[in-house]
Amino acid sequence: MSEDLFKRLVSHCKEYGFIYPSSEVYEGLNGVYDYGPMGVELKNNIKEYWWKAMVQMHDNIVGLDSAIFMHPKIWKASGHVDAFNDPLVDNKDSKKRFRADVLIETEIDKMLAKADKEVEKAAKRFGETFDEKMYRETNPRVMEYIQKAEATEKRLANALKLGDMADLKALIEELEITEPDTGSRNWTEVRQFNLMFSTQMSNTGDDGKLYLRPETAQGIFVNFLNVQKTTRQKIPFGIAQIGKAFRNEIVARQFIFRMREFEQMEMQYFVRPGTEMEWYAYWKEKRMAWHRAVTPAEKLRFKDHDNLAHYANAAVDVQFEFPFGFKELEGIHSRTDFDLSSHSELSGKKMQYFDPELNEHYTPYVVETSVGCDRMFLTVLSNALVDETVPDAKGEDSTRTVLRIAPALAPVKCAVLPLLRNNEELVGKAREVYDSIKLHFLCQYDEKDAVGRRYRRQDAIGTPYCVTIDHETLENGTVTIRERDSMQQERIAIADIARIVSEKVDMAKIL
Repeated sequence: MSEDLFKRLVSHCKEYGFIYPSSEVYEGLNGVYDYGPMGVELKNNIKEYWWKAMVQMHDNIVGLDSAIFMHPKIWKASGHVDAFNDPLVDNKDSKKRFRADVLIETEIDKMLAKADKEVEKAAKRFGETFDEKMYRETNPRVMEYIQKAEATEKRLANALKLGDMADLKALIEELEITEPDTGSRNWTEVRQFNLMFSTQMSNTGDDGKLYLRPETAQGIFVNFLNVQKTTRQKIPFGIAQIGKAFRNEIVARQFIFRMREFEQMEMQYFVRPGTEMEWYAYWKEKRMAWHRAVTPAEKLRFKDHDNLAHYANAAVDVQFEFPFGFKELEGIHSRTDFDLSSHSELSGKKMQYFDPELNEHYTPYVVETSVGCDRMFLTVLSNALVDETVPDAKGEDSTRTVLRIAPALAPVKCAVLPLLRNNEELVGKAREVYDSIKLHFLCQYDEKDAVGRRYRRQDAIGTPYCVTIDHETLENGTVTIRERDSMQQERIAIADIARIVSEKVDMAKIL
């Protein structure tokens, strides 16, 4: 999807009530967005899909909703106070601020894109006899692009691991990276920037300083003992949570992909030390299967971390091919016993589990799965928005915009449409049908404009089924039901609408 199509996606979100710029009447707030009437329904459905897959489908995973405000020592123990930084660089000419690692990663993407372009040209030239794997491994120009990208990626990972800001600056200069808008190469030195928002509370000590949580995971770790004792869970078991987190991003960009206020869907899985890698492999495959149920497999891939976080001994991202390239959608991490041990040490309270099978106490290891709800929202829309040519009522070609969202995730499940708005009998019957089925799933009633235009409006918000009330309905109690993707129509009895639509939009179909 090109940059122009991405702009159209952003425009579509606003036009149809999915996402609005926050505080727009005051010219907005950078990196903050509001979810509109359609957006809040889609987001809730995504959260329900995740929650059911995590909690409802597993006997040994339970839920939690921890507070956004937490004791400041939590963030000291977790390493966020000392190590939750991004490398910041300013352009002296444009006065704009950037993440140094993102500038370098963008340059790496350009190198790989050049390699892909060479491969595409060769594929067209050689046709069916083309061997892509061999070409990538033998063509000098392609190999040069790929080797340079890999070498740059390794150097970037090493500089981030060591906190070597000077080498990041050197990389920017060697790669001749320019400011995107002005082309300027006049950069400041690279320096560390802590991403946590701070605030004040009068009775916490330490000058009352608090932080808005930058992740939801720590609320799970400090409640480990509470949850284990009250639910009597045995290891292995998990704690799942959906909640807001806040990061003072240097550059909030790419619509809702990187925001300062966002929502996470995280699960921490507590396991016996020594078994963490087998559970890490298990959750890698489990989470990829969850994504593939609603997203084409070719748009998803794993990407191992070159630069492990201080708490991890293994980490991988599930990446999705967003309109701006493959980027992180979900992280799966083996966090070792870092978090529970750190909180035990700083709080003075043992966070251990007594294993009756081994007859011993130990600090559990943790495997984490963490997916951004907002990024998942963007994934669903990026994959679903389609313009296609279809025949209109007269049999002539016309264009429709449709959101091919999985029916279980669609904001509105069914629209009820009277054929004519000025016919009291049709309108009355349509209202009666609407009132009878809205108990089962979210519906819309729409009588404005011609039926064809109403179909197009429902297509644009992803409504999988439209029910039309016409004169035949008054005669025999049947309606026309139209399916969004195929646009096929059939007659069904009014009494069957709720059952048929409920079966089609059931979350079990994707679980």
